[in-house]
Order: sequence, then structure tokens, then C-alpha cells
Amino acid sequence: MNLTQRRWLVLVASCLINLCIGALYAWSVFASPMAAHISEVQGLTGDGAVTASNLAIVFSIANAIGPITMIGGGKLVRTIGPRMVIMLGGIWFGIGMLICGFATSVPVLIFGFGICCGLAVGLTYGCTVSNTVKFFPDKRGLVGGIATASYGLSSVLVPLIANAIISKMDVTMAFKILGIAIVVVVVIASFFILPCPDGFVPDGYTPVSRDGGSAGKATSKDYTWSEMLKTKEFYVMIVLMCCGAFMGMMIISQASPIAQNQVLMTPQAAAVVVSVLALFNTGGRILGGFISDLIGQINTLTILLLCSLAGLFMLIITGDGNVATLYAGICIIGICFGGFMGIYPGFTNEKFGAKYSSINFGIMFIGFAFSGFFAPIMIGKIFTATGTYTMAYIVAMGLSVLGIILTFVYRRMNR
Repeated sequence: MNLTQRRWLVLVASCLINLCIGALYAWSVFASPMAAHISEVQGLTGDGAVTASNLAIVFSIANAIGPITMIGGGKLVRTIGPRMVIMLGGIWFGIGMLICGFATSVPVLIFGFGICCGLAVGLTYGCTVSNTVKFFPDKRGLVGGIATASYGLSSVLVPLIANAIISKMDVTMAFKILGIAIVVVVVIASFFILPCPDGFVPDGYTPVSRDGGSAGKATSKDYTWSEMLKTKEFYVMIVLMCCGAFMGMMIISQASPIAQNQVLMTPQAAAVVVSVLALFNTGGRILGGFISDLIGQINTLTILLLCSLAGLFMLIITGDGNVATLYAGICIIGICFGGFMGIYPGFTNEKFGAKYSSINFGIMFIGFAFSGFFAPIMIGKIFTATGTYTMAYIVAMGLSVLGIILTFVYRRMNR
């Protein structure tokens, strides 16, 4: 079996690994029972009890610090190879989950989930995605979408498993069992990971330079991270990523409270909204990547930002009992956010070359980390201050408009 055939095994293994470490996005399932567990252990009651809101910082930290190891892991890949980097990341993630299983205070939870799991995800996710996209220069968008979609799909599947364990045992056992299972699966799957040789071209494929206004401009140069930072396009791209990720991370972090506060849904009905958002987020990654292969990344990103305006508007007009507009807004935003995340690995690879894509994508991912940290905090503070989410939606719409402007700036740079 040659590399052109074996690359599909690499893709499958990478998706399985991403499905495991995507457990990071099951945090909402752990938050409430873990808050109750810590309060019980410490004997805290009433206003002094720990709440799920008090633990929001854990998830924000986990999202914010990923680029640290994505960048460091990108350098490490060229030394010890992607297989060892992924294996180390999987073990690190499992250790973080086990620490959470023994946590009796918020600082320990921050260390286990926020720091250990957050850094481990950056190390593993950056490696699986960038290495896989290198193998598919003929299908960058689609494969980038599939690889990132498997990560998003975890937010649908892992909560079901975690809830089953929590209901039969408790939240600490859920952390421990999932941590051990993730280590086993990631280590086994990592043996199917192969490093993509520099300049790899699959059988039957002839590289084609494409026009920047239609399908993105293929690079003939492999940029190092320092060379990438000297280009104007990099700064446009990283701010554009921030704009696209902001509305997604904002809604993902508050989907259930939005459903309960705006539409007066029950917690059970709101949980369905969270699952629907996760499904459309996952589907958007594949769809966005597929469309970008047909009409180009920058054109697809423009369409996604325009659609996000419609989705945010639907949420603005959502009121008591407006289930239809809520679901419409949630679904549109899920697709748009997922599309951004699916397109960007291939977008970065095509613009700055494949050779150093692990490091380059890690640096580009800082745009996502910025939104992942500030978006949940902003929407929470706005709701606390005003009693509604309207101003948060307007801020996100403003960033989407900025993103649309940046797509035209990028086209002008590459004309």
C-alpha cells in the first residue's frame, strides 16, 4: 500500500483521535455536577456554594491556552514526528481528566481540565489536522473539514456517555473512566499516523495554481513562522478568524441559558438545542470545507459571514415561545462557525505552504483562542448587566461585518 492509499488510514486515525480529545467540549455536562461535588466536599451551602457559573473560568482557560502547545508541538513534530507528539498529547489529556476525577477544589479543576487538558488538546489537535491536510493537497478543504468535524462531533457523543456514567456512578468516576479510555484509544490510533513527506503529491494529482479571487491563491513557497509574521495577509487572516469564531464561541458557551431565558424552555428542551447546535457545527465543518474546494476559501468565508448576520438577527427577534426563530438562528450560526473551523487549516496551508503548517496553523489559531476566551465572558457580563443577550448579538454582528470587509481586503492583497 503506497502513501496515496495509506493517507486514508491516517485520516481515519486522526478523526478517531480528534473525537477523543474533543471531550473538552463536553464541559457543560461536567460543570453542574462537579460544582455540586466540590460544594459537598467543602461543606459549602446557600450563597457560598460553588455553581456552574463559578466554573466557567475552567472552560475559558482550556480554550485560551491551546495555541501554546499547538505552536510548540509544531516545532516538536519536525524532531520526533507526529505519532509521538499525538501519543504524548493523548496521555497528557488523560492525566488531566484523571486529576479532575480527584479534584475537591476549583484550583485543582482549573489545573486538571483548564491547563492540562487545554494544553494537551492544542498539542494533539494541531498535529492531527495539519499533518492530515498535508496528505490531501487535492482535497484540502474537504479533508480539513472532516478532520475538524470529528473534533466537533465529540460534543454530541461524549455528553451521552458522560451522562450515562454520571447517572449510574458520579461525576468523578466519569472523569476517571473517560480519561483512561481516551488514553487507550489515542495511543492505539496513533500507531496508524504517518508523517507526511515534504512536497508530497498524491498519485494522479497535478498541483494547480488557483486565482486568488476564486479559489484562493496556491503558494509556491513554504513560509517559516517568522516569514509568515512578516506578511500583511497573516494579520488579515488571523483577525478574520477571530471574527468568524467569536459568534460561534459566544453561542456555544450559552446555548442552554439562551434557550431557557429567551424562549423560556425547560432545561431538558434546552439540552436538545445544545445537541442541535453541536450537530450543525459538525456538519458545517464538512460542508464549508467541501464548498471551499469548489469556489475557494475566501469566497466561502464571505458567504459564511453573511449567513451569520442572518443567524444573529434571528436570535435578536427571538422572544417568549419563538422556538422556530431560535432554532433557525442556532442552526445557521452552528453551520457558519463550523465552516470557519473546517476551512482554516487548509486556508493556512494553501497560503503559507505545507512544510511548516503545524507551527503556522498554531499561530493562526491564536485568533480562535482570543474569541474562545473573551466571547463567553462578554455574553455573560452583558446578560448580567442588561437582562438580555441583544447587545451581545449586535457586537457579534459588528464583528461579522468587519470580517466581510477583511475578505475583500484579502482579495485586494492577492489580486
